[in-house]
Parts: sequence; C-alpha cells; structure tokens
Amino acid sequence: MFNPDSYSSGTLFGMSKRNIIIVAGVGAILLAVVLYQIPAINSRLAWRFEVGRIYAKNLIHPVGNVPTAIPNTLEPTVAVVESPTITLTPEIAETAIPATPTLAPPPAQARLNSPPYEKQTPNNCGPAALSMMLYMYGWSGSQKDISDVIKPVTGDRNVNPDELVYWVSNYAGWLHIDYRVGGHLETLKRFIAAKYPVIIEGTTSLNPDDSGWPDDDLWAAHYLLLTGYDDSTKTFIAQDAYKGPDKVVPYEQLLSEWEPFNYMYLFIYLPDEEEELKTLLGSNWDKDINRQHALDMSQAATVKNPSDAFAWFNVGSNFVYFEKYPEANQAYDKARQIGLPQRMFRYQFGPFIANFQANRNDDLLALSNYALERTDMSEETWLWHGWALYRSGDNKGAVENWRKALSVRPDYKDALYALQFVGATP
Repeated sequence: MFNPDSYSSGTLFGMSKRNIIIVAGVGAILLAVVLYQIPAINSRLAWRFEVGRIYAKNLIHPVGNVPTAIPNTLEPTVAVVESPTITLTPEIAETAIPATPTLAPPPAQARLNSPPYEKQTPNNCGPAALSMMLYMYGWSGSQKDISDVIKPVTGDRNVNPDELVYWVSNYAGWLHIDYRVGGHLETLKRFIAAKYPVIIEGTTSLNPDDSGWPDDDLWAAHYLLLTGYDDSTKTFIAQDAYKGPDKVVPYEQLLSEWEPFNYMYLFIYLPDEEEELKTLLGSNWDKDINRQHALDMSQAATVKNPSDAFAWFNVGSNFVYFEKYPEANQAYDKARQIGLPQRMFRYQFGPFIANFQANRNDDLLALSNYALERTDMSEETWLWHGWALYRSGDNKGAVENWRKALSVRPDYKDALYALQFVGATP
C-alpha cells in the first residue's frame, strides 16, 4: 500500500524533482519530434531551422563580402566595352523583324483586376507570383501545386525563370509562357495596357527578422506580379507575395530593383494571341536579337556609370548567353571588384558557367564555396562546386556534391547527368 509518510518532501510518487525535470524534458523533445513530422508544421519550421543553422555557422566563421576574382593568367584579355556586337547566325540575321514595333504610345494609365492575393510561403515568391498570374487566366490552384514540382524542398532559396516556364509548359499546357531580358518601363506598360499581366524578377529588402547572419545586408531576389501603372504618379501596381497586395512601386524604385536581374520580364498568353505578342515585342520576339539588345543596353550602362556593378554583371550574363566566356569573365570580375550583394550567387550562376568554360577552376571553387557558406540549399551551387572538385581530381567529393544537389532538387537533370558522366549512381 502506498504510504505518503515513507517519502520525503520533494518527491512525487517516488520521483525526485530532478527526475521529473528529466522526464518532462525528454517528453517535450519526443513531442517536438512527433509534431515536426506533421507536414504543415514541418513546412513552417524547417526553413527557420535552416536559417538558424546558417546564422550560427556564420557567427562562428564570418564569411564577409563576395570575394574578388582569382584570374586565370592563361585566359586571353578582351576589351569588353569595345566588343558590343555579336554576329548572329545567317538565319537570324536575314529574318525581317522590325527593330522597333510601330505602335502608338501606351496610355497614361492602365490597370487590370487584381487576382486574389496569395501570401508566399518561405522562399516561394516565384511560385506565388505565378499562381496569382495563372488565376487571372482561369486557373484555380495554389503556389504549392507549383513549388511541389519545381522546388519540393522548402529551404531551396531560388526559382529560375526557366523553372517557371517549365511548370506552365508541362502543367498548364493550354497557355504559352516565355520571358525576355533587357526590358524597359515602356515594355511593361505596353503589356499591361494590352491586358497582359507581367512578372518581373528584381530585388527586395528583407525584414530584419529574416536576417541570415550577423552582417546580413538584407538584400534578396524577389518576383513581382505587375497589374497596373499610372504615369501621373509614376508608379506601378504590384502584387507582392512578400509585402502585400496592390503595392505601389515608383518607377525609379522598380528600375533600380529590376536591374540586378538583367531587366527580366515573364509573360503568359493564349495560343491565338501569339501574333499580338509578336507585335508587342517587335524584334525582341527573337531571343538572340533580344539578348543582343540587352547586351547593348548593359554595355551602355557601364559606359554611363563605370561603377555600376549590376550593369557589369548583366554584361557578363549576356556574354554567357552568346558563349563568349572570356568576355563574360572580365565583366563579372569587374562587378565583383566593385562589390555585389552577399546573396547574389543564390540566384544567378552565370559566373560559375563562365569560370567552368574558361577553365578558371580556382575561382570557380572559391566562388561556389562562398555561395555555399551563405546557403547550402542550392542545387545549382552544389552542381558547380562538384564540377570544380572533379577538375581538382576529387571525384569522391564531386559525387557527394552532385548527390547533395539531388537532395535539394530530386529531378535535377544537370546533377543526374554529372553522376552519369563519372559512372556514379544517384
């Protein structure tokens, strides 16, 4: 029979306070583990865990600013600004596409009906912006339908425009989708005035609560869905999945935030609207000609302001498109010398490609190392870091990197190819 008098004060049913605390702690841990397995809770907490891990890592070993380039002394010297013209293939050069569409100026204002607002889940502004855009074309899904395919891991920090194009082409096939670079304010106005919403890729300032490390510059890439503009106030109306619906964005602010991503704009249209799109785009309908326009535009920007790091970066990206890798590297090197945001290589991987193609392996390794210190949830960075290791003779490390790329994006074709190239299994 239980005799309470046989137990000293400070015990409960034979357990000391110390044991009670231990049992309670273990129970709390087990409960947390169980709750973490619930998808809704996991999706909210997993990215916070990753942010905390990266923060602690950078607290112990500060990464600092983007490293300047380690040049390859064997790489030829080129004059980037003095090489503005790319020779197009004969087929493209002979195509009769007007350089500038003969269109009346867009009206002073236009506005489309705003779609139901969708707040982005972590790292999901691209799928959220696309989801709102698709709603305007009769779609009834959500950002999760998109992100489950193109970024199934919440911690994946980047969605490329090509991934958005891939999703629409394969899962909303009644629509056509594409994007161009080198856009202008008038480009955006013409689309909206013709009743086509536009997604642009630009930047945003993160909330301090979303800081990733002690010296965080709070600069991040961000997609916006544009649904209106007004020349009298010089503003656009944007559906901002991070900051809210119907946000007013001044023209000058939009231009500044748009530049780091080469003035990219993405649009959707129905098949029978293709001729209208060709008219709106003029010569920019052709992707090679569009890229030449963008190269001219970015080079002119470096002449106007030689200290514009983003203009130099855009020059590099446009040269990569034309497979002019020495020219691209010189432009990228200049951008890094001037200074780039800490997260730049979460979202843009042209310097990795240019380094690889020009055999600048030391710089590829250093730059991809830097990017991984800022986030290791990037399949593209693991891919190129793996190729740098492979060229350094570290086949085992390369294979591990490519498998890590697949852990972020399980169907990542470039990583699957890399593993196949060396005869390794996923």
